[in-house]
Amino acid sequence: MFVGGFASARSHLEKVLALYDPISHRSLVPQVGFHPQVWSQAYLGIVLFCLGFPDQALAQSNAAVTEARRLAQAPPLAASLAIGSALHAQARDDAALKERADELIAVTTERGLPFWGVVAALYRGWVKIKSGDVAEGTSLLCDGLSAFRASGAVLWLPYFLAFRAMACEIAGQIEEALTFLDDALQIMERTGGRWIEADLNRLKGQLLLRQGRTQAAEELYHRALAIAREQQAKLWELRAAASLARLWRDQGLRAEARELLAPIYGWFTEGFDTPDLKDAKALLDELVAPPGPTSGVGTGAATRGRSRKSLH
Repeated sequence: MFVGGFASARSHLEKVLALYDPISHRSLVPQVGFHPQVWSQAYLGIVLFCLGFPDQALAQSNAAVTEARRLAQAPPLAASLAIGSALHAQARDDAALKERADELIAVTTERGLPFWGVVAALYRGWVKIKSGDVAEGTSLLCDGLSAFRASGAVLWLPYFLAFRAMACEIAGQIEEALTFLDDALQIMERTGGRWIEADLNRLKGQLLLRQGRTQAAEELYHRALAIAREQQAKLWELRAAASLARLWRDQGLRAEARELLAPIYGWFTEGFDTPDLKDAKALLDELVAPPGPTSGVGTGAATRGRSRKSLH
């Protein structure tokens, strides 16, 4: 999963769940230090989300938390809550993320699990930022990132650096946001943990666009699309396509934008109440509607000759 092999990861995780016997394999838990069923279900949730199956992803994540609660063992419960928080954060379900983060904080405080406590603080910081408390949320993110780095953990570091970058964007600190994203991308290159590579490139393109660097932003959107397609990550592909479609819409290239986004949106068979699919549907509806009187003015006239090869 972490190297971006989502289809293969799904196959392996589903095989674990098919092979696992809670009775005969109970002794595995103290031997290997984690619960095979809980961890596999939790990570399968993220994998399915990236592959474009949000409803199935949520079902697996909830199943992991339910089983961990039944076991009444702190480490599996903390892991399931932390990984589940990652899913809810990506799904932009702020209420569910707050619920998971609050429970994770309670578990880590009660049972003394400092690493998971740091992760909980990072999610709580992001929840506060999303709810409008940018100052306190940013403080929690900064402290959490420092503690996370001090732990020596790097696998999830680019993911949490993206939170910090988005917090800077919300505060209007675009240059600082770009610095955090570049740090995340460099760590990703060094470790090979490419599971969010497509979205990091999309986010960087979004920041460059805010600086008026349209061509550089478009190049990053294309890169994000290419990476997502290579990884078969339909959710990342949808996000990148939507960002590129908005850019083309603003340039007057409404038909090209619709031609890019429609087949990707049409691929999905579930998750239509999630923000990503709702946003894509709203954008498609806008692109189908007749353009307004000022549509296509300005940059559109200079770009109408764009090669349609850029669609692919």
